Amino acid sequence: MTLQHNPLIASQLPIRLVIHGGAGAISRARLTKEREQTYQQTLREALLAGYAVLSAGGSSIEAVTEAIVVMEDSPLFNAGKGSVFTHEGHNELDAAIMDGANRMAGAVAGVKTIRNPIRAARAVMTKSNHVMLIAEGAEAFARDQRLEIVDATYFYTQQRWEQLQRTIERERVQHQQAIEADSLLVEKDDKYGTVGAVALDRSGNLAAGTSTGGLVNKRYGRVGDSPIIGAGTYADNRSVAVSGTGTGEMFIRTAAAHSIAVRVQLKQLSITEAADQILAEIAAIGGDGGVIVLDKSGHYTMRFITSGMYRGTIGGDGVPWVGILPEAEIALNAEK
Repeated sequence: MTLQHNPLIASQLPIRLVIHGGAGAISRARLTKEREQTYQQTLREALLAGYAVLSAGGSSIEAVTEAIVVMEDSPLFNAGKGSVFTHEGHNELDAAIMDGANRMAGAVAGVKTIRNPIRAARAVMTKSNHVMLIAEGAEAFARDQRLEIVDATYFYTQQRWEQLQRTIERERVQHQQAIEADSLLVEKDDKYGTVGAVALDRSGNLAAGTSTGGLVNKRYGRVGDSPIIGAGTYADNRSVAVSGTGTGEMFIRTAAAHSIAVRVQLKQLSITEAADQILAEIAAIGGDGGVIVLDKSGHYTMRFITSGMYRGTIGGDGVPWVGILPEAEIALNAEK
């Protein structure tokens, strides 16, 4: 296992937003210049949407929401509009959000008609007595809250549909009947398209959010780590805000996001050390992926044990930085 380098950056700036658009087998050979520029532009748009909130004195929760909405509305990422298909040919979306100031949290899972699941997760957090709602119940709640409901066909993209067909055919040819085989049959460059954001506002409050379309060709209502508080999403002003992307089952089994927070708060590890330890645990049980972590002082890190991770950050200067492959860190170091 090789941990890709991404230096911990200390910032005295009062606001900070960090985002990711998924980690996976992203190769330079397959990442054309045009495709790279398209991803970078959308990541910048997400950063600027969150920055507009933070720079105006808005909350970290609102900044996380607005940044994720941009990525949910893009067909590029496995979240919202770009969500992958289940084995039955449906799109099932999950999302979670958490407020580090009071540890309130909200999540939805297995929803099919909510345009922006991150908004639904936030509504669960602020407008209900619950933390997680699923499937039809979550959709009924979203309608009651007057969130935007769309026909399920809104989430259809030809690229994702063809991806499902190739995956099913590969499964048939290889005679893999067990559900565990699904994770071996997805196309690796699209496997971890989950999106997420962590933010620090002018009041010193942290927030984290994550949204995903799940795992291509998944069955039986499978839910991964993204909507599970403490697994793929966590925020606590006493420690850090975390959003993860990767092998969902392994993030759940290691309670990845919360484990990073505990290491920072109780063991006094740096956020990079804490992130690396958890990613090593995930790798040790057969998983991979990446995390973004932000602390209450504005220190942040973006760590991944895959060949790439769509990611970016913006601080008080309002200048967005985005990267996809590891070599992007050279440019980052030159600027800081």
